[in-house]
Amino acid sequence: MSNTQKYTSRKVRSSHFSTIISLSLVLFVLGLLALIVLDAQKLSDYVRENIGLSIILNDSIKESDLMQLGKQLDIAPYVKKATYITKENAAQALQKDLGEDFVKFLGYNPLLASYDIKLKASYANNDSLAAIERVLLQNENIKEVYYQKSLVNLVNENVKKISLVLFVLSILLSVISIALINNTIRLYIYSKRFLIRTMQLVGATQNFISRPFIIRGLWNGFYSSLITIGLLMGVIYMAQNSFPELIELQDIYMFAKLFLIVIVAGIGITFVSTYFAVKRFLKIQTDDLYHL
Repeated sequence: MSNTQKYTSRKVRSSHFSTIISLSLVLFVLGLLALIVLDAQKLSDYVRENIGLSIILNDSIKESDLMQLGKQLDIAPYVKKATYITKENAAQALQKDLGEDFVKFLGYNPLLASYDIKLKASYANNDSLAAIERVLLQNENIKEVYYQKSLVNLVNENVKKISLVLFVLSILLSVISIALINNTIRLYIYSKRFLIRTMQLVGATQNFISRPFIIRGLWNGFYSSLITIGLLMGVIYMAQNSFPELIELQDIYMFAKLFLIVIVAGIGITFVSTYFAVKRFLKIQTDDLYHL
């Protein structure tokens, strides 16, 4: 192989490598955004599902009625987890908080047995909670249903605000990322404009000229996606080491969805950008090649 051929080969590989790295960096930003959006949904559900609902039971409730109520709560559509708290357990918890034995001081345990309910995320709003409260209070064995209305409102309002900010940020960063990928590909095709013109002059059809560029663009998008997935896995690993509680918010389906988004975005955007970039250079006049 001559020195000229070696130089040309190195230049082509360098061009492909720089294109792939540029695409990977932009896709990495897009992937981070997708990861934040997916985690934000999980986080909002996690916060909502930790909103508590307490069902205070009458002291005269029979064992059979208590078991029946427990079964009803276990199958209720709004219940994520139901925990029965006996009078004794409630007294021990309060004694621990107060730091003194109030039962011994009073001579009796004034607390009542209860159920602590963790709600499913879709029911963690005041309208649903008010409806649940009305249904529960129809049971004569239930004395009171308690939940913090102000806390429910605060959580839902903050979730709405954060969701709006993330939505706007997603749109802006998506547009910027697509524009950057498009410009990177156009610059690559621009560097091949004389090759495209030469192929036209020897009678090559538009499909024949476009095909290798589009195939190369698809491979570049695929390779960039793989690099991006590797970078995202590194970020996820470091984040989980720094914040172990994040593990509870993540699962294999979320990761599969994230990686699929990255691959589809990488291949899809590069295909569309390459297709239109090549079509553009196929239509320009020879004199215009020197003024772009």
